[in-house]
Amino acid sequence: MRRVIVEYAKLTRDILDMLIDKYPDGYDYEDIISFKNAKGETVKAVELRTEDTVYLVKVSSKLENAMEEYAEDEDYFDDNDDFDVNVPDDEDEN
Repeated sequence: MRRVIVEYAKLTRDILDMLIDKYPDGYDYEDIISFKNAKGETVKAVELRTEDTVYLVKVSSKLENAMEEYAEDEDYFDDNDDFDVNVPDDEDEN
C-alpha cells in the first residue's frame, strides 16, 4: 500500500472531500497520529485510506480552516490559490 504525506498547500479536491466525509465535524485529538518522517522530524497528521493509498494529511490551523470553508462552500477550493491540485511523488513515504 502506498503512503503519501500531504501538506496543506498540496491538498486536492478529492482529499478535501475525503476529509469532510470522514471528519464532518472536524477531527479530534484522538484522530491525530504522530510519526517520524524520513528526516527524523515528528509529524502530526490525520489518516485517510483508499483502496491503494494511505494519505497522512499534516495537521495545521490552515487545514482546519480549509475544511470548514470547503464544507460550507465547495467553490472555496477553486477560488483559493493556496491549493496545488497535484500530490508530488516525492512526498511518498514507503
